[in-house]
Amino acid sequence: MSMDKNDQDELKLYRGMDWPVNSSILIRQPTLGSICEYGEQEYFSMVHTLCSVGADLKWQLDELGVDYTKISDYELFLYMLARGLTKAQTEILFGDTLDFSQMQIMFNRQLQENVLVQFMGEEEPLQIDRYAYSSIVRILRRMHMLKRNDEMPGNEATRQILIEESREKDQASRNKPFKSFLLPLISSMVNSEGFKRNEQNIFDMKIYPFMDGVQRIGKIKNAQLLLQSGYSGFGVDLKKIDKETLNWMGELD
Repeated sequence: MSMDKNDQDELKLYRGMDWPVNSSILIRQPTLGSICEYGEQEYFSMVHTLCSVGADLKWQLDELGVDYTKISDYELFLYMLARGLTKAQTEILFGDTLDFSQMQIMFNRQLQENVLVQFMGEEEPLQIDRYAYSSIVRILRRMHMLKRNDEMPGNEATRQILIEESREKDQASRNKPFKSFLLPLISSMVNSEGFKRNEQNIFDMKIYPFMDGVQRIGKIKNAQLLLQSGYSGFGVDLKKIDKETLNWMGELD
């Protein structure tokens, strides 16, 4: 049985390997320790910026006169997001060569569309086209278990309501102190039965196998609880439960 491309991606990511976007751009997979040293808040802010779509920036785009439902993911990345990131901000993922802030928007005649280009002196310039962008976002989302925001309004009135709700939510969160996303996950994993890392060496783990482990242990525990409840004779009816939910070795969502 042969593996498809996405299967190969996940196996390499689980192994902690870096991922080539194209011949000149490589995504480096950081450890929990390097994320901690970099700054968790800054790290995830940078990752979310690279992976953002119009639905993530409803009110910000509205203030610029842009309909968030009509701008494509690639256009948002190309014209508004990527070039706001400095080399110091993205070095943990892309190394010290790629610098989004130094990239220029240029028209690629072969592709018949605009791309981002970083000139490297006598070396071949770095280029991010639509395909490279898609690869970057797909791998980053997979590494961090992020899902694309697919929220779309059914009509104009709903769109305006969602914009206002987004603005109010963002303003309400501005003065709140930062709360670590990783700390409760790390603490839970270290204190989970059968997990073979402690509070020191867990920081040697790469981000993808760690996030995979979080979801896997959750899936295992959920399956065990359902089976215990079903076999007790006083709980859930296992015949009515999706068999995949009970398969703790199955694919993760």
